[in-house]
Amino acid sequence: MPRDAARSRGVQAAVSEPGLPSGSGWPWEEKGAYSCDWPRSRGSRSGGGHRVPGLHVGSLRAGWQGARLGQLPGNRVPPGAAGAALGWRPALRRAPLKRSRILHMALMGASEPSGDAETSGEKPFLLRALQIALVVSLYWVISISMVFLNKYLLDSPSLQLDTPIFVTFYQCLVTTLLCKGLSALATCCPGTLDFPALHLDLRVARSVLPLSVVFIGMITFNNLCLKYVGVAFYNVGRSLTTVFNVLLSYLLLKQTTSFYALLTCGVIIGGFWLGVDQEGAEGTLSWTGTLFGMLASLCVSLNAIYTKKVLPAVEGSIWRLTFYNNANACVLFLPLLLLLGELQALLRFPLLASAHFWATMTLGGLFGFAIGYVTGLQIKFTSPLTHNVSGTAKACAQTVLAVLHYEEAKSFLWWASNLMVLGGSFAYTWVRGWEMKRVQEEPGPREDQKSSMGV
Repeated sequence: MPRDAARSRGVQAAVSEPGLPSGSGWPWEEKGAYSCDWPRSRGSRSGGGHRVPGLHVGSLRAGWQGARLGQLPGNRVPPGAAGAALGWRPALRRAPLKRSRILHMALMGASEPSGDAETSGEKPFLLRALQIALVVSLYWVISISMVFLNKYLLDSPSLQLDTPIFVTFYQCLVTTLLCKGLSALATCCPGTLDFPALHLDLRVARSVLPLSVVFIGMITFNNLCLKYVGVAFYNVGRSLTTVFNVLLSYLLLKQTTSFYALLTCGVIIGGFWLGVDQEGAEGTLSWTGTLFGMLASLCVSLNAIYTKKVLPAVEGSIWRLTFYNNANACVLFLPLLLLLGELQALLRFPLLASAHFWATMTLGGLFGFAIGYVTGLQIKFTSPLTHNVSGTAKACAQTVLAVLHYEEAKSFLWWASNLMVLGGSFAYTWVRGWEMKRVQEEPGPREDQKSSMGV
């Protein structure tokens, strides 16, 4: 067989080989059956082959995908009109990587460089790292400042304001007004602020009401725990949230937990009881505050579960849910203020007409609104796993600052209880993240297995 005829048959065999993709925009697909108007090979006996001068058959077989990208194995390109007809272009040489790009790939987990990302306006690595550092720092500052400010409002010897329900009510009122104000600003000046339109719908408010009851319990028990325990013990007093998450996930959602995750919960429980024991040994334990801390942990877990159920009623908007939760809380707090006699105590408060007092109260409400915003911002710029790790580290820093600020002397076992709680929380976060990553990386069933299973 002449050489041209053999090459022609090889091309025909390559393009008609079963299993190759169709609909790829190749020239022979335009007329069906892989045919085109190429000149017939003079040396072909059957006359059915088509000849592409200079085409390397092995390159066509091995470089099907590379042909679509304008590159064949070994950088071989069909010359002349054949290459133009097939749409091949000369292969471009890849530029050498810079050190900054290699560092970016190592830290971001990229396996190979992406030139399209750089040309599409992706932010530089150093700028993104700076943004993450600023967001995490903002979260730490607002969260720690809010705890110390609430402690001042709830249990300050100089202020002597014994109205924890009113403090919580006022913070909910400030958050409601801020949400409504930002919604009006976004409506009046579109494009300046990304905030959803908020209109009080009684039907939606009734749908959110069960979650609002849990939300009221969460913020009220948080403030009551902070009123009766010190800031240094506040983190340990509310450390059972992770344990209640595991327990309620099994009881309500029928979700099981791995052995390693249960082991980390055991470490948290051990740290909690050791902390309670050491507080009692130092004479600073408040069983009332500890009970409120456990109830707050329970409500935090219930709030996370019911939030997923209620989100569809507010079109999946966290800001709408925040607005309805705080609006419902303002209404539900009013009978509590009357029943607990806090309105009478407030009328007898000597600093009721003080501008400094109301400015401090309003600042507490601003912090309560801002903590929700910066939490979402931290998750957006990092990840939920990184947010949990950041929260654990923030709790550690908050405990150290409280001991230094109030000039408290703590024993070695007291510090060990805090380390157990923080270490157990961090380990639980790491274990859950590792399990989720392993599930995502597990390969699914192959096509032949799917067909055999009837899927």
